[in-house]
Amino acid sequence: MERRWLEKLEAVERRYEELTALLADSVVAADLARLRSLSQEREELEPIVETFRRYRTVSRQREEAQQLLETAEEEELAALAREELERLTEEQERLEQELLRQLLPRDPNDEKNVIVEIRAGAGGEEAALFAADLFRMYTRYAERKGWAVELLSANETGLGGFKEVIFMIRGRGAYSRLKYESGVHRVQRIPITEASGRIHTSTATVAVLPEMDEVEVQIDPKDLIIETFRAGTAGGQHMQKNETAVRITHVPTGIVVSCQDERSQFQNKQRALAILRARLYELERRKREAEVREARRSQVGTAERAEKIRTYNFPQNRVTDHRIHLTLYRLQEVLDGDLDPLIEALILDDQTRRLAELQTAG
Repeated sequence: MERRWLEKLEAVERRYEELTALLADSVVAADLARLRSLSQEREELEPIVETFRRYRTVSRQREEAQQLLETAEEEELAALAREELERLTEEQERLEQELLRQLLPRDPNDEKNVIVEIRAGAGGEEAALFAADLFRMYTRYAERKGWAVELLSANETGLGGFKEVIFMIRGRGAYSRLKYESGVHRVQRIPITEASGRIHTSTATVAVLPEMDEVEVQIDPKDLIIETFRAGTAGGQHMQKNETAVRITHVPTGIVVSCQDERSQFQNKQRALAILRARLYELERRKREAEVREARRSQVGTAERAEKIRTYNFPQNRVTDHRIHLTLYRLQEVLDGDLDPLIEALILDDQTRRLAELQTAG
């Protein structure tokens, strides 16, 4: 391993040992906020330190095996040393790659809850039904992970589809896995509304936004137009006599958010503000990414939302992720929430690309 990486790892280990000592200090223990912060930092460093210590042990054992091979006088002993050297070399290389992956910069939002927005695209009622399928898929995935799902806003159609559905998924690490789902999803199947039995292609867009608190995204109240109205059903009938529904317009950006599913105006306002904060953060993030791309004159990071990222083909029982050219012939399992094979492959691809950039960096 290059000296620069060893120096970084040694610095991480020193910080880990420093945190261990601080957490044993009675003064720190009396400050709950600091104790929590230091404990979290130590917890994040622990896997790297454990891997680094294992790497050093294996490196030392490999040197001993190499020395034994060079000095062995008996062929049987030399053969054993050669076999051990080969095993330790493979283990050392594996640990080196793992350490480099662990040194990759972490996304500060990875541990956050997410706000997921699904909107029907091209395809009319069939696109709305597909949006409902995606909502069910992510709900089932959240259940598998033990995460909580909270519906924030929904615009339903008469056949049970969604023109738009917005929901929160609460769970540690939700953003780290679901952030790869943002983009255009495409379905190919015979719609229930199609009498001739022809296969149609429809789309739905998915946006996955990390939940932001008020400190991270500050909104000037003077920039908001807040309106209230009576909540209505999918058919347009008013469900309540009181004006509990809330519509918030952020004047500088023109972003409009409406929430009407809660019974109180206050709850709908809080939900609408949470969605607005997430959208404003995403707007700023994409603006910064665009500036970086312009500076490099080439695309970096994740694919643009306008690009088709995945196809769900019912006649062939096929799911294809176009970003990593991965095809699985287990469509129903995926729609039932078994997303990990896709997400794990996307994470590995992302890490591999970033690792290559890290290794070629000066």
